[in-house]
Amino acid sequence: MKKLILLTFVFLTLYSCGDEVQFNSPAFQGDRENALWRAKGFSASISTDGFLTITGTNNSEKVILSIPSVSESKFILGDVETIEAQYIDGVETIFSTNNRPDESVSIYPELGEIVIEEIDFTLKTFTGTYRFLAFDASGLNSVGFTNGIFYKVPLAFGEIPTNPMTCMDAEQAADIARMTYEAAFASELEFIDSDDYEAACTAYINALNDQRTFCGDPDGALKNRIDVLGTCQITCEQATANRDEAESQYITATIGNFDEKCSQYLFYLQEQIDFCGDTDGSIQAEIDGLNCDDDDGDGVPNAFEDFNGDGDITNDDTDGDGTANYLDDDDDGDGVLTADEAVDANGNPIDTDGDGDVNYLDNDDDGDGLFSNFETGDTDGNGVADYLDNDDDGDTILTINENADPNADGNPVDALDSDANGTPDYLQA
Repeated sequence: MKKLILLTFVFLTLYSCGDEVQFNSPAFQGDRENALWRAKGFSASISTDGFLTITGTNNSEKVILSIPSVSESKFILGDVETIEAQYIDGVETIFSTNNRPDESVSIYPELGEIVIEEIDFTLKTFTGTYRFLAFDASGLNSVGFTNGIFYKVPLAFGEIPTNPMTCMDAEQAADIARMTYEAAFASELEFIDSDDYEAACTAYINALNDQRTFCGDPDGALKNRIDVLGTCQITCEQATANRDEAESQYITATIGNFDEKCSQYLFYLQEQIDFCGDTDGSIQAEIDGLNCDDDDGDGVPNAFEDFNGDGDITNDDTDGDGTANYLDDDDDGDGVLTADEAVDANGNPIDTDGDGDVNYLDNDDDGDGLFSNFETGDTDGNGVADYLDNDDDGDTILTINENADPNADGNPVDALDSDANGTPDYLQA
């Protein structure tokens, strides 16, 4: 077995000092261990996935050069499986650049190269150079080739692709994938979507693997980057930041968006457990304590049915009908279902008469002195229902000023009818 220092010295010296060889006919040769090795037969083949293999044979010996792209490029040997040089000796011992040297020989892989200098697309031939140091499976024995040349080696199998993948293509694709990946956790995002992150991260890893395939990875930087990406899950810190933002939005939620914000908070609490764990059970306790329900289906979540603010929704009964608000679909008993009370563009109930009670808790929504359940229809046809219209007949005199309820019990049965025509003044323009 040759010592590493001697091997490296001979390998590099022969490569740097070899005479340039000119060929007039197809050829395949190289200096093997300081002696000329010349192939008697040679050919190239292209697999269905576009990988190129150039083979030279001399009796029972072979040199096989394999690269992942049919392109005029330099390919670095010894760091990725898809770029390989092999020497097979007369007893079929395989020496490969993908075999790593034993640590007693070297702790560093020995790099070489295959260079495709010219592709003749008309004649379908390949010309270039190579050099390599290959090890057997044990990593203890090696064979080195320098000054390797192949000249107009003909294609025997396969077709030259019209648009082969190149190292530059792979690098550009990896750059695009990196930008997409970084966008998945950009600081300006409200939340980091774990599914989007995983998809972008996985795509980036695939692109980096393609870059290694087509470009090599001499310094291991691409492999390190892939290793850092790991399993493509968001970190505990990112999951916690999501939960904090969701909690902030939940705390400030309104009736109109409470269902969305409460469900969102539950989702990110569960994700915090998934990505951080919950050793003391505090996150699960928070989940168990949340009430995102709307038991009476009136559009007002249970959390907003605590009218007296004592934290107990069972003792709030605005209309005194014996049914707590959170189970009552007409909380104020005004005859208008809570779900149908006037709301703003965001789905939040409004306070039509500005008395401090929102309509769904106010039995006189328009503040005209008449209970809403006695104000049906739209008398003046202005598109505003009477129970929300403080001038029901549209005569510019407010209903409250037309003596619509003389005994002030909220029921207009005793309303003033000045002309005794059967229609009270507040409904007659």
